[in-house]
Amino acid sequence: MSLSARMIFVLTMVGLISGSLLSVVGLLTTERIELNRLREIEAAITVVIPGTVTSVKLYEEEKFTVYAGQDGEGMALGYAVYASGTGFQDIIKLMFGTDPAIQRLNSLTILEQKETPGLGAKITDALAFLRFWEKKDLSRPLTLRKPAAGSPEELATSEINTITGATISSEKVLQMVNLSLERLRVIKQEGKLGKEE
Repeated sequence: MSLSARMIFVLTMVGLISGSLLSVVGLLTTERIELNRLREIEAAITVVIPGTVTSVKLYEEEKFTVYAGQDGEGMALGYAVYASGTGFQDIIKLMFGTDPAIQRLNSLTILEQKETPGLGAKITDALAFLRFWEKKDLSRPLTLRKPAAGSPEELATSEINTITGATISSEKVLQMVNLSLERLRVIKQEGKLGKEE
């Protein structure tokens, strides 16, 4: 066997073995990854709907899922909406909570993002971005405040603060939330939030 044939054989075997090992590791970790994702969602629901003891998935479609947060007696406290969409760099996954009448946004949390470090990545920062989402009025669409305000008290009841230097990331999150709120109202009006109690 020539040298080049032996090299091709060795490289092929190394590739096959490496690929097989990666496949096995992928199969062994898929269940654990999914379990961790579900735990992360459960934890986020308790953050965006204060007082939640249990949650129930009410509706699901691609990039949009609605949960009901319930107290210890099974009474609905509000809706938690999981949504994902394209940010400035990559996909942003977020969750926000509303009251049962969809008139007030409790809070927002970012579950996953790959925005620019130090700029767009500030969408995960409580002080720079998330605190400006608390207790917002949903009687009209949320809007973005430019230039940024120094404190939540300076904002109107349906206004969200932009992140200085990361306006696109701020706008993308706002757009995802407003579109998700529209969709939530439509499916509620259509009676598609099944297990709601």
